[in-house]
Amino acid sequence: MNKPFSWTVRVYYEDTDAGGVVFYANYLKYFERARTELLRAKGYEQDELMVNEGIVFAVRSLTVEYLKPARFNQLLQVSAYIKNIKKASIEFVQHISRDNNILVTGEVRIACIDVKTLKPKAIPENLLEQLKHEY
Repeated sequence: MNKPFSWTVRVYYEDTDAGGVVFYANYLKYFERARTELLRAKGYEQDELMVNEGIVFAVRSLTVEYLKPARFNQLLQVSAYIKNIKKASIEFVQHISRDNNILVTGEVRIACIDVKTLKPKAIPENLLEQLKHEY
């Protein structure tokens, strides 16, 4: 198994709720950013994929388990590991941790969508081959 992609994020005030902890929906934003950064690390920008390949990626389904809270100014590690990849979808396992303690876990299924029709479309072959090396 390859090492999961990891990206660091700092918690800002705007990320927290009235209780001073990260608002639950913001963890999904962290997951999204890590997946975007994984693509960027492979040399793919999502805006360029939209223009050049006519595709976007959209969340099809997800499950999340919140284990421990994160608070303002903490540094978090957000990982993304490709569990499975098909012709037009990618399944990720993701974790958010602090000091090697897992705070949030999730599984996210992403669909590759045609920009014009909004229907599933095959992931471009060059990207598909690079991502297959991630799992």
